[in-house]
Amino acid sequence: LLLMNAMLQVQEKAEQDEEIVRKYDKIKTQLYIDLQTEFKEDLTVWRATIDSTLCIRFQEPSMLFDFDKDSLKPKFKEILDEFLPKYIDILIQDTLRHRIKEIRIEGHTDNLRFSGSNNDPFIDNARLSQQRSLAVLKYLREMTIIQKYTPEQQRMLEYWFTANGLSYGKALDKNGEYTFISGKAIDKNLSRRVEFRIVTNGDEILENFVNQNK
Repeated sequence: LLLMNAMLQVQEKAEQDEEIVRKYDKIKTQLYIDLQTEFKEDLTVWRATIDSTLCIRFQEPSMLFDFDKDSLKPKFKEILDEFLPKYIDILIQDTLRHRIKEIRIEGHTDNLRFSGSNNDPFIDNARLSQQRSLAVLKYLREMTIIQKYTPEQQRMLEYWFTANGLSYGKALDKNGEYTFISGKAIDKNLSRRVEFRIVTNGDEILENFVNQNK
């Protein structure tokens, strides 16, 4: 009887773990499908990509910022004018919004040292990438579309959106892989980018699952 009870407990735990992973996959898959459906015709024009981690990557530096500057270029403003209203409308839907914990606007740079600077190049680039991500967030806040949402929805957007300067900590190689993982040289063009990354409560579910099963 003790053995049977132990076996039942193991089976029940396995079923619970499987359900946790299923919920995580369902949340991310649905958001991914919605984003792909909405933006599939725009991505090539914007030189942007969407991956299964719910990251939208704007990866053409000539459209985004001038070198060593944090002012949005006119072309990037045009892209954001098209992108942000559709993006927010998808994420603020009643069926999805309670799943979202954070929307990270991430600024990424290459590893070039600034001319005339004797500071740590990582810190210099951290400051620049933070200023760039903050410039994107400021542009969003100043858009008239924000006014169409209810006060509750506006507070939700304030809760969601954050500006994150990541310097070249997550620089990319020529294949678009993180150089820290691949061990390959940094591709300066691919590394200089802006990303919108959705963090869902599915990530928290999966993290708890991993911690419980260590």
